[in-house]
Amino acid sequence: MTTVHAFAVREKAGILSPFVYELGEIGPDQVDIRVESCGICHSDLSMIDNEWGLSTYPLVPGHEVVGTVQATGGRVTTLHVGQRVGLGWYSASCMHCRLCLSGDHNLCASAEATIIGRFGGFADLVRCKSEWAIPLPDGLSANNAGPLFCGGITVFNPIIQFDVKPTHRVGVIGIGGLGHLALQFLNRWGCEVTAFSSTAEKHAEAMNLGAHHVVNSKDNDAMAALSGSFDFILNTTNANLDWGTYINALAPRGRLHTVGAVPDPIPVGAFPMILAQRSLSGSPLGSPATTQQMLEFCDRHKIGPITEYFAMAEVNKALDHLRAGTARYRVVLNN
Repeated sequence: MTTVHAFAVREKAGILSPFVYELGEIGPDQVDIRVESCGICHSDLSMIDNEWGLSTYPLVPGHEVVGTVQATGGRVTTLHVGQRVGLGWYSASCMHCRLCLSGDHNLCASAEATIIGRFGGFADLVRCKSEWAIPLPDGLSANNAGPLFCGGITVFNPIIQFDVKPTHRVGVIGIGGLGHLALQFLNRWGCEVTAFSSTAEKHAEAMNLGAHHVVNSKDNDAMAALSGSFDFILNTTNANLDWGTYINALAPRGRLHTVGAVPDPIPVGAFPMILAQRSLSGSPLGSPATTQQMLEFCDRHKIGPITEYFAMAEVNKALDHLRAGTARYRVVLNN
């Protein structure tokens, strides 16, 4: 038996406190990761508050883990003890369905989430299937790489899935935990990047992160002037927006893609979609292979999240900071 020291919440929207549990014998295809750091994501808050109706308590959040392999199962040959790896939203998939065999492990119907029905990374140890423990390139810092395993792959995955090209004109809605990474990715990808933000204070920072243009999304005239402009627009916000304006900003064959969990259904008129052959889509996080590709891209182009740090024992203070909307832009807990 392996003893794990963690921080758990015992009730909906509760305070996290120390929690000790035992892991059984490691499975033949599993690895144990000694947690060095773990990012905090809004999805952790959603699980703490049971916003999605998926939470069970006690709940140990944390799905942006970076650490070193402490133990491996008998069939694990691709990782070794002491190797630095990361773990994101998914901790397992079946490995034998059509989607897994096609490389779309993140779409597996039986994929296991790191913090749903099991204990996550606000701890000194976390266990997962070896395929989802992704080796960290030497050039990336263990201190701030954690957010790449959720926030980063969430915005990188659609670039791959929908074949965004270096010649494309692209837009990013929202300059926050996801958007500030999307700007960096799309700029280094070679695209002409426009940031949409309603916060004037973020305009200069958006340019520094990689935007070539910044548009005030509350300026109706500025938005109308962009009609027919974009090959790809990525929404990173969780807010209800003026969707018709963004759809009209798409060029023929353009795509509006959301990775933000928008609360209400997105109303779409048929004719603006049909006449210009536009698309509306969404996506979850990426597969292990796409995550590895993202990490290599980050290493090559020196891309990383802007982070703020708290000790693991200060988890409640860190969560309050995130709830207040004052985080810039990702929060990381250090063990």
